[in-house]
Amino acid sequence: MIYTTISIINGYILDLILGDPYIIVPHPVVLIGKLVTLCTDRLLDGSDASSVKRRKGVIMVIVVLFLSAFIPFCILYTAYKLHVLAGLFIESIMCWQILAAKSLMTESTKVECALKEGDIDKARFNVSMIVGRDTENLDEKGIIKAAVETVAENSSDGVIAPLFYMLSGGAVAGFLYKGINTMDSMAGYKNDKYIDFGRAAAKLDDIANFIPARISALLMVISAFILGFDTRNSWKIFIRDRYKSTSPNSGQTESVCAGALGIELLGDACYFGKLVKKPSIGDDIRRPEPCDIHKANNMMYCMAFIMVVLVTVIRICFYKFVM
Repeated sequence: MIYTTISIINGYILDLILGDPYIIVPHPVVLIGKLVTLCTDRLLDGSDASSVKRRKGVIMVIVVLFLSAFIPFCILYTAYKLHVLAGLFIESIMCWQILAAKSLMTESTKVECALKEGDIDKARFNVSMIVGRDTENLDEKGIIKAAVETVAENSSDGVIAPLFYMLSGGAVAGFLYKGINTMDSMAGYKNDKYIDFGRAAAKLDDIANFIPARISALLMVISAFILGFDTRNSWKIFIRDRYKSTSPNSGQTESVCAGALGIELLGDACYFGKLVKKPSIGDDIRRPEPCDIHKANNMMYCMAFIMVVLVTVIRICFYKFVM
């Protein structure tokens, strides 16, 4: 439907200008998060056997996916039935809610600004808002690496992947993806509490992000070329290091980003008080600088623009030649 294509463009522009629509209460992704919390509270019992926890994790996945897609579908179906402009307006708002480019830039820039001000404690606090690792003992280098890694990874999770799914199914498919991604971010940990219960959510997230992560990596290489970064090195590190991350997907964009900026990312990190050994990605050509956060954001914005153009062209061509 051509109106869905217009809605995607509108959502992208709204996100570009206004950022995350916190003014819209309640935010759908927050509601998905509350649903995940509710399922966890009701289903997860530490005394259960591993097999039981895994079955309950599958139940959570089914419930969250169904509601994440069914509710937006009902709202959009009703809106388009009332009037096409009503449907266009509602779907545009939904597409805006799904994308997170400006919010990612805003939150990571807070880290950069705090570092430039020399306020290391403030920088640690700001980076703790966007990463899952422990941040209280990070030095400047560790803070920068954490922020750059988050921008690189979420360039796919928060921008390119949602656009990829909206390409085929509009806002409904976008919210279905957000349900998958939210479950993984809240229950996909490999600790004692979630290793079994969150297994289905984590595996589903790996599957859902497999193609988008690789599209994101290619778009980041192109963006590095457009922005004048080290394109050759970005491709070299991508080919060499993209599977070094424990995730089959996050290392795709992280490796490109490390190569484009000429810095080393990943390495050992603490989660919930425990040191987790991780291989490094990229070469330690130079020490990371606060401005690297800004450079990573520039690549993310360039990627988003290219992807929106691709989605628009593909949808228009499909509508013109198939429908």
